[in-house]
Amino acid sequence: MNDRTALVTGANKGIGKQIARLLAAEGFGVYVGSRDAERGRRAVQEIGGAARALVLDVTDQDSIAAAAQHLEHLDVLINNAGVLPSLAPPTESTTDDFRRTYETNVFGVAAVTNAFLPALCRSPHPRIVNVSSGTGSLTWSTNPNPQFTPGSGGAAVYRSSKAALNALTVLYAQTLAEDGFKVNALAPGLRATALNPRSAAAGGDPAEAAQGAVRLALLPDDGPTGGFFSWDGTPVPW
Repeated sequence: MNDRTALVTGANKGIGKQIARLLAAEGFGVYVGSRDAERGRRAVQEIGGAARALVLDVTDQDSIAAAAQHLEHLDVLINNAGVLPSLAPPTESTTDDFRRTYETNVFGVAAVTNAFLPALCRSPHPRIVNVSSGTGSLTWSTNPNPQFTPGSGGAAVYRSSKAALNALTVLYAQTLAEDGFKVNALAPGLRATALNPRSAAAGGDPAEAAQGAVRLALLPDDGPTGGFFSWDGTPVPW
């Protein structure tokens, strides 16, 4: 692997695969995290460069621990894996919907981040990027914005999980600031991915969102931490 090493969770498709591709082009040795080994291998073949498949299920502590044993040094962690199982408002969402969504979008991020912290602490410039969503912005949820209809209450489990992820981003940034970490959240915008039927049909290019993630991964030491940024680099309100 190259001197600079990155891990991208959920990187066998969509935005994650594009992030891995761009990081490989930047000269990183990239671990392509995937729950399914064969899908991970196929993604690595498509990405090329110094990409390597890593079986990683962010909802399985044993899988996380096994993956962490492969990396002694890590410069960049991109917490990209996410699910959107329901577009229902909270009144029509089940507790199982909330549990399943938070297991990946919130608990999985905390578990993966903590497991790989020892490897990240060996980097002179550790960076963590959490792929969030503009729909998780409480400000945008209560004011007009270009991504969804305010006041609809739809996709409650997903949007609330991303709001929780934003809070985690701030807390990790504050906790790790003295160790030189830069921890930020990305709002990738609506992209043509398999996250849900709407995004698959009407979303933009995932590679465009990936550029925003890589920009945060390559922040200089005087760059921001504990921030929420859109794919184009502009700040997003909490």
